[in-house]
Amino acid sequence: MEETAAVAAAAATETGTPEKSSYRYWVRQATGEAAPPPVPRKLDPSAANGGGGNPNALGSVWNQAGTWEEKNLNSWANGRIKDLLGSLGSLDFSTGKASIDEVSKCSGDAFLVTVRNKKRVGYNYELSLRFKGEWLVKEEKKKVTGHIDIPEFSFGELDDLEAEVRFTDTLEWDDKSRICKDVKLFLSPIKEKLRTFELELKDR
Repeated sequence: MEETAAVAAAAATETGTPEKSSYRYWVRQATGEAAPPPVPRKLDPSAANGGGGNPNALGSVWNQAGTWEEKNLNSWANGRIKDLLGSLGSLDFSTGKASIDEVSKCSGDAFLVTVRNKKRVGYNYELSLRFKGEWLVKEEKKKVTGHIDIPEFSFGELDDLEAEVRFTDTLEWDDKSRICKDVKLFLSPIKEKLRTFELELKDR
């Protein structure tokens, strides 16, 4: 048997036929049923820039999914509240008149929140408005100054808005009580100005 194998090996060498390897492998051959190979495709610039996202998505470009996003609106809100309340004008009373001289305090926050692609706005503020006026006190006209303090309030709470009056001048109790009632009449036009602010805030 060994002699036969040696003869076969020598014959293969003489004829130039290589000896078959015992290693087997598969070669994929394309058929009509096979999927075509992938073809490179140029990326659409609009899709790369997020143009293929939700066209109705709210919020920033990076937040096309419409998840939680909060935007600070303090700068706009502070200025707008001061502009609105600064234009209140004057009120006439039975024994005097007064006007808002300045918004001396406007402290708080306003914000826009996007949650699940829905927009929500909110705020909370404390205000103080300086007033000046002239009333009939002891049958004489007397100049009176002070502040209308409005404790902290939030979006949707204007119907419950309250005001406290502080006087700069010294007054007797009955005169102070009468003038305080007059000054609190500013609360109604203050509410109307703040309702305008809320509507503008919702449109931001």
